[in-house]
Amino acid sequence: MANESLGKAKTRKNDEFYTVFDYIQKEMNAYLEYNPDVFRGKTVLLPCDDPEWSNFTKYFAQNFETLGLKKLISTGYAADCKEQQYEQYHQMTLFELQSPQYDAQKSRAHGRIFTLERDANKSSIIDIDDLEWHYLDGDGDFRSDEVKSLRDEADIIVTNPPFSLFKDFIAWVMEAGKQLIVIGSQNAITYREIFPLLKENKLWIGATNNGKDMVFEVPEGADVAPKDREKAAKLGYVGNYTRLGNACWFTNINHGRRHQPLSLMTMADNLKFSKHKQIRENGYVKFDNYDAIEIPFVDAIPSDYKGAMGVPITFMDKYCPEQFEIIWQASGNAYANAPREVLEMLHFDPTIKYGGGLGAAVVAGKAVYSRILIKRKDTI
Repeated sequence: MANESLGKAKTRKNDEFYTVFDYIQKEMNAYLEYNPDVFRGKTVLLPCDDPEWSNFTKYFAQNFETLGLKKLISTGYAADCKEQQYEQYHQMTLFELQSPQYDAQKSRAHGRIFTLERDANKSSIIDIDDLEWHYLDGDGDFRSDEVKSLRDEADIIVTNPPFSLFKDFIAWVMEAGKQLIVIGSQNAITYREIFPLLKENKLWIGATNNGKDMVFEVPEGADVAPKDREKAAKLGYVGNYTRLGNACWFTNINHGRRHQPLSLMTMADNLKFSKHKQIRENGYVKFDNYDAIEIPFVDAIPSDYKGAMGVPITFMDKYCPEQFEIIWQASGNAYANAPREVLEMLHFDPTIKYGGGLGAAVVAGKAVYSRILIKRKDTI
């Protein structure tokens, strides 16, 4: 079975990565620094995990009493379903194989649930050794009624969902009005389903490692590009690791970095002293189709400009809601979902096209990469 799984791994695209413990600890510490009781008395659900392999499970189980958790729930998806739907493969642990509850048939067709809420081994402390588990009735899909009931029981949902299901997963959490801390692609910022949540401050970027390479562990035999394996090794993770350059945290739990305003120069100072030659030589140009200026670098946002500005999506991990307000985005066909009053305020010109398209910000007849349209808070 193991050799068969490894063989499949070499020919399939991986859509699930195991988050490195250090990244989890660093991110959770940011919330604890802002509010030491953020997890106290809470039920935390970790769906979309392989509980035996998950560092999310390990972190919250090891720190159960320190965090003051009420209950920890971790669920995993059935092996057969992973292979059929997500092109994943199954790597069983000795934990499962050596357990008296092990059932070869259920191991393939059923999900697993791990719970922690009591001192099961009578050691006078609740920790990872007290995890209890059993097979779910169903396959463990987060959209199943069985896992939905666990979602409804939880206060906070923390995980690294398959990127291909990110939009569905966020909608699933928001539907229940729960707090969340999850990892996704930075490109999700521009998704039609995600961007409005960011604009309305119902969702924001997490505190750490955003815009930087993030390393993820993969099961033995997973298909990893040599350059990604090498980059992970350079970052100190040798072996079955890969790296993603555009992964970031998404959350609706407050952290201190979110309220730190950007330190910016005035437009005049940027034109003289910006480290970017493009700004010093070309200045700030206006878009052809929006009444807004193009800001190609976040650190080149002028502190004293009162009009609309189009900034890179990387702005979102530095966004301070007390300093700026998000107007809308200029990317793809995002204009189609924009309120009429927003398009009127931005003097959007629908006659300007680029290669037959419409909606992205255009400079001198050429579309630039996705932009977030913002204004200084005191000018709205």
